[in-house]
Amino acid sequence: MSVAEALWLLAALQAKHLIADFFLQTGYMHANKGRYGHPGGLMHAGLHGLGSLCVLLAFGVTPLAAAALTTAEFLVHYHLDWAKARLTANWRLTPDRPSFWALIGVDQALHQWTYLVLVILVKVV
Repeated sequence: MSVAEALWLLAALQAKHLIADFFLQTGYMHANKGRYGHPGGLMHAGLHGLGSLCVLLAFGVTPLAAAALTTAEFLVHYHLDWAKARLTANWRLTPDRPSFWALIGVDQALHQWTYLVLVILVKVV
């Protein structure tokens, strides 16, 4: 995979993230991400995994490698969202507090770095 292809892959994963997190996420998913093992949070992370699987396959990643990478992404995404939801609740964060927005920023950065790691792993594998 060339550097240009890797950058396009990263851009495609970021677009997938935007769509899954901000357009396809339902209230049910969002409301239940802080309840460990709840179907809502699992569905949300699964949506991300499925989207990433489609992107990786479209970029020519082998089905086995794509399945392994998206399983890892599913687990990371699920736990990042669960942790953010728990911290938001435990710290009683609301949109009027700067720490609420800081936590959202950290959460989104961690998700983006996950995609960077996926691209690096695709280049290595």
